[in-house]
Amino acid sequence: MERHIGKAEVLMEVLPFIRRFYGKTFVIKYGGSAMTDEELKNSFAQDIVLLKYVGINPVVVHGGGPQINEMLEKVGTPTQFVRGMRVTDQATMDIVEMVLVGKINQEIVNLINQHGGTAVGLSGKDGELIIARKMTVTVKTDGGEPETVDIGMVGEIVGINPTIINSLGENKFIPVIAPVGVGRKGETYNINADLVAGQIAEALGAEKLILLTDVEGVKDKDGGLLSTLKVNQARRLIQDGVVGEGMIPKVECCMEALKGGVSKTHIIDGRVKHAVLLEIFTKEGVGTEVVRK
Repeated sequence: MERHIGKAEVLMEVLPFIRRFYGKTFVIKYGGSAMTDEELKNSFAQDIVLLKYVGINPVVVHGGGPQINEMLEKVGTPTQFVRGMRVTDQATMDIVEMVLVGKINQEIVNLINQHGGTAVGLSGKDGELIIARKMTVTVKTDGGEPETVDIGMVGEIVGINPTIINSLGENKFIPVIAPVGVGRKGETYNINADLVAGQIAEALGAEKLILLTDVEGVKDKDGGLLSTLKVNQARRLIQDGVVGEGMIPKVECCMEALKGGVSKTHIIDGRVKHAVLLEIFTKEGVGTEVVRK
């Protein structure tokens, strides 16, 4: 009996969080180990389904870099990066779209549905969800002069049309979005999944933006995990070089989302089972929350 009472007490601890977030929209960027480890994949899908059943509206945006690398290697296509972005010619773009939209997106949809949800896969082309244009990248030459580099079909977001997401949410579906955008003339663009998640969160007026990573979160200069990080603190950590290059885009993504009206953002450790639930429904969480003040 005591064991059952203990379970009931745990459930009651979650009640205030459910009450606070009922009817709210959470945008969750899914990537890293949580997408490749079978146990973590299943726990993520369960988390998303539970959120939907308790009245929260989850929107999933996924990446797929390692899977794209694997496929490019299989077909013998070399991979080149400029400032962390994949140089994407038309042949590479075809493979990127095939892996993201045709393979990974459908796998995530299927997994969520297997666990009792009703997910629908989308790319940025559907309903002109993600309007993009060709990204211009400038790098410094050996002589220190700036030079514009053509990185192909890599896009930057011009606009988000959330109509299709809102329609799906109103009809109890869970949107799962591949980060592929469409140009004004129908061109296909490869877009960073963190940026897509951030801008979709802004367009939806989301309560939370949650980024899954393969690290504990943001750390201070002594290597300690920061459970809460204010925007002004984040800027100082970046300026002082405390936040590493790999984490800078994620922290900046969070700051931009907050500026755009998202209530709270999170960078969490996706290597932890049920990381999404632990971050949302416990005081301690499993990563770093980035907040305005």
